[in-house]
Parts: sequence; structure tokens; C-alpha cells
Amino acid sequence: MSANKRTAEYVSACLLGGAVGDALGAPVEFMSLAQIQKQFGPEGISDYAAAYGRKGAITDDTQMSLFTAEGLVLSHVRGKPSDTAQIPLFVYQAYLRWLSTQQMQPSDTLLRQHGSCVMVDGILITRKELCSRRAPGNSCLSALQSGRMGSMADPVNNSKGCGGVMRIAPVGYFMKAESVFDTACEIAAITHGHPTGYLAAGCLAQIICEISYGKDIHSATGKSMEILKTKSHHEECLQAIRNALETIETEPVSFASVEKLGKGWIAEEALAIGLYCALAAREDFEKAVCLAVNHSGDSDSTGAIAGNIMGAMYGKEVLPEKYLRELELRDLIREMASDLSERMPKQ
Repeated sequence: MSANKRTAEYVSACLLGGAVGDALGAPVEFMSLAQIQKQFGPEGISDYAAAYGRKGAITDDTQMSLFTAEGLVLSHVRGKPSDTAQIPLFVYQAYLRWLSTQQMQPSDTLLRQHGSCVMVDGILITRKELCSRRAPGNSCLSALQSGRMGSMADPVNNSKGCGGVMRIAPVGYFMKAESVFDTACEIAAITHGHPTGYLAAGCLAQIICEISYGKDIHSATGKSMEILKTKSHHEECLQAIRNALETIETEPVSFASVEKLGKGWIAEEALAIGLYCALAAREDFEKAVCLAVNHSGDSDSTGAIAGNIMGAMYGKEVLPEKYLRELELRDLIREMASDLSERMPKQ
């Protein structure tokens, strides 16, 4: 066991790391590896390129991660901190506020459906920079537009897209280790009803949590797998993690090895790619996120997952200044990380 990493600096590094990976992958999200290499050279993209009108632009991945964090914080401020069962509802309400920023449904409709308190709570809804569509996932949009909150017991769809796992990292800090996995699953199930869709989210949140309590990535992954095996319908997610671990041991670290793990559009593949890249890069953050975004698939989501894990493990010292300097909303990300860290259990 290494030093405890449940501090504001590590929370900030985790969220900033995810945002950096997200922003690095944003310009190439819908490109094949061959197209990426044709445009950026054989080493692929390694610095920010223009997306959504600027360099360093975040996507829906970071937007929803911020709203996840806000929902967690408000569950503590408005609710009962000891009642973990209430947390998914507060996060659902935060996601409804995110939905309003996407201009997919009139705000007065959401007000009538869910009440004014739901729609005006929090600070993120006041930030004009977040009122921007950044290729939001169809499962997230349709689930939130449905008017009801999905859950594991009452799924709103059968989606196992990566939209549940790419936003889940803040959950790893918000409660004690024994509550993280199930709470993360319930939060992912708000929009993704397939077991693999929410179990992958449980795994990532647990990995972040175990790292924050002092475990290395391998040990944290092992603990997450141990919990995963106790859950129904765990086979797809477990096999994806095993594929990532086996690839580390048997294949050279390369873009081609990442390609073998899938495209990242579905939850278990996104988790596998992000985890593989974090393990393969050791302490080299830039290597991890570059490896994670240079493939034929959901580059911003896999970049975000790799960045979350690297930031959680190694802290702010590994985050290159060249990435932080141009990162969109970096101060807001730090602010949300600070709010989250003030309310997380220290033991």
C-alpha cells in the first residue's frame, strides 16, 4: 500500500486528467487510425487540434463528469450524507440540468416535468460555456428525454454504450470503498440499462476508489474484478478487462494492440482500452492518453478514462502543462474537484 491519495490535489488531477484525454481525443473521435495517421503523421495526434471552434475543447464526456460531480455534492448538501441510496436521484437531477444545456428539450418542459428546484439547483447550469453540444450520446439523450429515471431494477433501455462509464470517475471519491461499485452502477443505469453498460462503470469507479486508498493500478483492478465476479451478467465486462491485462503481457505496446481491444463505443471496450493504456504507460501521462486516443473508435471517451486513471494514480505532477494551459474550463474542473473533495470520506 502506498500513500493515501484522497486529497483535493489527487481528485483534481483525476478530473483534469480525464478532461485532457477527452480534449485530445475530441478532434479524432470519428476517424479511423489510418485517417488519424494520414493527418497527423505515423505517431498520430499528440497535441490538441481544433474541435468545436478551439483547441483544448472538452466534449460531452467532461460535461457529464462535471454534472456527475455536482449531483454527488448536492446529495451531501441537500440530502442526508449517510444515505447512499439517495445519491443516484441527485445525480439524475444533475443530468436533467445537463440535458437542458444541450437544447434538446425546452427548459419549460423540464420545469413542468421535474420542478423548478431540480432545474435551478447547482452552479453548472449558470455557466454559458456548458450550453454547447459536443456530440452527446444518443442513449444519454433519449433516456433523459424519456421522463423517467432508469435503474438497474427498472432499466430505461438496453444500451451498453460507453456513456455510463466515461462520466463515472467522480463516484470513486465520494463514498467509502464498500459502497462505490453499486452506487456507480445505479448512476450509470440512469441512462444505460444493459448490465455490461453499468457494470463497466462500477469497475472504473472502484478502480479509482482503490487507487485513492493507496493501491496501485494492478491491485485496484484486481479488487474491482473480484467485486465484478459477484454480479449477475458480469461475463462480458470481466472478459474485456482480462483482454486488456493479457494484451499487456503478450503484445507490444502499440496502436495496433489498442485496436485489438475494440473501438470503445461500448462500455466494456472503452474500459479495457483506457485501462490498458494506463497500465502500458506506467507513469507517463502523455504516453497513456496518446495511446488511448489514436485508434479507430471513441477516442475522446477512451482518452478520458485513461486520463482519469493516470491522474488518480500519479497526481498533478504528471499532467503536462502544455495540455493544461489550453484546456477548456480547467478552472471550473478544479472548482468542482475541490467541492467534491471537501465532502468525501477521508478514511
